[in-house]
Amino acid sequence: MMRLFHALAASALLVLSAAQAQAQSVLQEILSEGVLKVGTTGDWNPMTMKDPATNSYRGYDIDVMTELANDLGVKLEFVPTDWKTLVSGVTSGKYHMTGSASISPARAKAAGYSNSYFSLATVPLTLKKNADRFKDWADLDKADVKVAATLGTTQEKQVKQFFPNAQHTIVEAPARDFQEVLAGRADAHITSNVEANKLVAKYKNMMIVPVSKPKSPTPIAMLLPQGDQVWINYVNTWIQLKQERGFFDELGRKWQLLSEGNS
Repeated sequence: MMRLFHALAASALLVLSAAQAQAQSVLQEILSEGVLKVGTTGDWNPMTMKDPATNSYRGYDIDVMTELANDLGVKLEFVPTDWKTLVSGVTSGKYHMTGSASISPARAKAAGYSNSYFSLATVPLTLKKNADRFKDWADLDKADVKVAATLGTTQEKQVKQFFPNAQHTIVEAPARDFQEVLAGRADAHITSNVEANKLVAKYKNMMIVPVSKPKSPTPIAMLLPQGDQVWINYVNTWIQLKQERGFFDELGRKWQLLSEGNS
């Protein structure tokens, strides 16, 4: 009889825990308040780009979040953030989720991730005048070379990993690493292959260093509250459904994303 009591008590505790998780989920908050809050940096072309004149956003992420909010039947609110506070914004409840972010063990210590929906890889960029100087990764890993990265991004860690012998120029948002290269304060910077193609199209004096192979293929996903499995499950279900229906493929073509692997 005592064993039966303990079993029933354990079962009741599991049911109670599940009910509490459901009650505490931000999914219920989103539905009851009618607003989905998304943290976005507005500085990652073509994922999220902010127009200061209109205080509005556009990009791949913006389209994804607009679709998610529409399917939830709620309004969408973008919350400005930067790379160094991207995770803390989720953990503190400043927003319910982020747009696209590179999956990393460091971020996963504090925040949860959705399933991934595409991948990126890292490539270096420099000015065209440096074409003879930089032809592969090893050319950048020298004491007289300055390589830039933006504080809080995956690339901040990568420059130290890829180029231990080079000088590291770390800039803080709203400044960006590529601006250091354009201004001549750095010789090169690294970014995703997706952003790299957008940058060389926009700045004709920039080029992608013709490396033998991109580094660090990385899956991309949305950051979510780590302990909120109800919300994570909902977002993952939504992603799977949209993948099956070709939504992400269509959006990738619209924004000219590469299918194989910044942020």
